[in-house]
Formats: sequence, structure tokens, C-alpha cells
Amino acid sequence: MSYLEYSVKTVPTGLRKVLFLNWPLIVLLTSVAGVGFMMLYSVAGGSFSPWAEPQIKRFTLGLAVMVTVAMVPIWFWRNMSVAAYLATIVLLILVEFMGSVGMGAQRWIDLGFMRLQPSELMKVTLVMSLAAYYDWLPPKKLSRPFWVLLPVLAILLPTAMVLRQPDLGTSILLITGGAMVMFIAGVHWGYFAAVTTLFVGLVVAVFQSRDTSWQLLKDYQFRRIDTFLDPASDPLGAGYHITQSKIALGSGGWTGRGFMQGTQSRLNFLPEKHTDFIFTTLAEEFGFVGGISLLGLYALIIVFCVLAALANRDRFSSLMILGIASTFFLFFAVNMSMVMGLAPVVGVPLPLVSYGGSAMLVLMVAFGLIQSAHIHRPR
Repeated sequence: MSYLEYSVKTVPTGLRKVLFLNWPLIVLLTSVAGVGFMMLYSVAGGSFSPWAEPQIKRFTLGLAVMVTVAMVPIWFWRNMSVAAYLATIVLLILVEFMGSVGMGAQRWIDLGFMRLQPSELMKVTLVMSLAAYYDWLPPKKLSRPFWVLLPVLAILLPTAMVLRQPDLGTSILLITGGAMVMFIAGVHWGYFAAVTTLFVGLVVAVFQSRDTSWQLLKDYQFRRIDTFLDPASDPLGAGYHITQSKIALGSGGWTGRGFMQGTQSRLNFLPEKHTDFIFTTLAEEFGFVGGISLLGLYALIIVFCVLAALANRDRFSSLMILGIASTFFLFFAVNMSMVMGLAPVVGVPLPLVSYGGSAMLVLMVAFGLIQSAHIHRPR
């Protein structure tokens, strides 16, 4: 036994867990959050209020929460997965009856010191419960219809509740994230081919339902689709957001206009510049180089998560890590796609960069679970 191995083995358990944390992942998360602090400072005109200062406090709290979650053995989180899922379903029901309304949507529960968005929490608890389910299920039953139906219902129930709020972006993330866990677990590809066919049929039905008594989407959601297909059709109305976003992206060029020199954000042409469209502010001020650098940080986070999953011999831990990594990927992929006009605007924030409380804290809890799986993996 080497001196280093002896030293680690003789360290008290609590401190040993701290040493076993995935520190490169923590550095990457902090780097991305730092980009967010810088951009929130910029869009506020060179001031830490009203956005950067609260965001820094939330991230600091989030780091503490992440480490706390990481210290708890992964078997505890596995045993709590179903209970956490059911508790989040209860919270979604409470939103229906006593939720706070903001920007035309009823998505939050007012806790006094913060507004909790249960749909954000569902992104994590759904992945946890599905990972626990496929860890329990014998491999020979993976693709049998009955055992495929149960996780499908577990995905569709919260999706339907979130869609009623209405929150199309989160609904898409729930379905896609849940489907990714099922695919990674080894469910036969034929089911996914069938669902893809049904999805195409659903898209046709959605367009056919417009202006009928059985309309499947809200009017504003149809306007978002129209805007996506032809933003120039209403440049001062429904197409204003994406038009201004593209102007900001294009004006940044290769290296950008410079920190706090973006005209679109400084002159308030860019809507929701501190939340959903903050990436366009980054691209305008730091150009293609800044945008691709942030994308590189995100990619490295995904790589470290995948490596942690591959190194873990516990099936629940591996599935949970890959599920959370897939959901995280969908977060920034959908946001960047929508602000560039490659996808409809569905209100998905840029993770760790956009201003927000619930999304930040829930994301740090998710990475705390990844850290717990990493620390307590079989050695």
C-alpha cells in the first residue's frame, strides 16, 4: 500500500467523502455559473442588482445543497426515489388549486422566501424513479409490454399536469428525458419507432385542431409555432422576440462588441434578456468565440457525467447519472436552438446562466445526486 493510499484510508469518513468529490465537475459548474453572473451584471447596466447579486447567493446556497446531498449514501436516494416522485405529483396538484400566477401561467407555489416550481423538481424525481424502476426490473422483462407501460404512464402523468399550467417547454423535457432513460436502460427500439410514428400523427392533429372546439394547444403556443416557421410575418408582434434575438446574434460577429457594449440588450431591444434570451446577450458581447466557449463548458460537464456513469458498477447510479446528464443536455440544447431560430420559443432557461431560483437549486440537487453516486460507488 502506497503512502497516498494509506493516507486516504486513514482520513475520517466525512473528510474522505469530500476528497472523493468529483472536483473537476464542481469547477466546470462554477465556471458556467460565473459566466451567468457576468452576463447578469452586464444586462443590468453594470450593477449587481437586481439580478447578479441574488443569483450569486442562490448558487452559493446551491453549492452547499449539492455537497449536502452528495454526503448522503446513494442507496438512501434510491430508496427515496418513488416517494420523491409521488411528493412532486402532490406538489403539481397543489399548483393546480393554489399556485401563483405569473406571465399568464400558473406554475409556482409561493413559500414566502421563494417561489417553488414543482415542474422543475419533477425533471429530477422522474429520472430518479425511472432509474430505480429499471434497477429493480429483471433484464428479461425490459421490453415486455406491461413493464414498458408502467414507466410510460409515470412519464405521461406529470407531463399532462405540467402541460395544463401551461408549460410546453418543460413538458417536452419531461417526455424526452424519460424516454432517454428508457432507451439507455435497454427497452427495445421498436417502441421508440412506434412512438415516433405516433408523434408525427400528433403533430398533424395539432395543426388540424387549430380554431376548433377541440384545439390541443393554447393560442399563444400556436403563435409561437407560426413565429418559428415565419418570424418576418409579424416582426413587431409575435415575431419580435426571435427577430431581435437574431439581430443580436448576428451583430456579435466572431469576437463580439465587447463586455457591456451590446446595443440590443443595453437599449432594451432584446426581450427577456436576463432569462430565456441571455445567450444572445453573451453572443452579442463576446461573439462566436464566447458562444462556442460556453458550449464547450457544457460539453465538458456532459463528458464528466458520462465518464462517472461508465465508471460506476451500480445500475441505479449509472442510469440516474446518464438520465440527469441527458436532461441537462436538453436544457441548453433547446434554449440555444430556440434563441437561434432553430426551434420554437418554449420558455426553457439556459442552465446556471439564466436568472432564476427554482431551476438553479433543483439543478444543484441533481448534480448533488451525481456526486453521491460518484462518492459511494463500489470500489
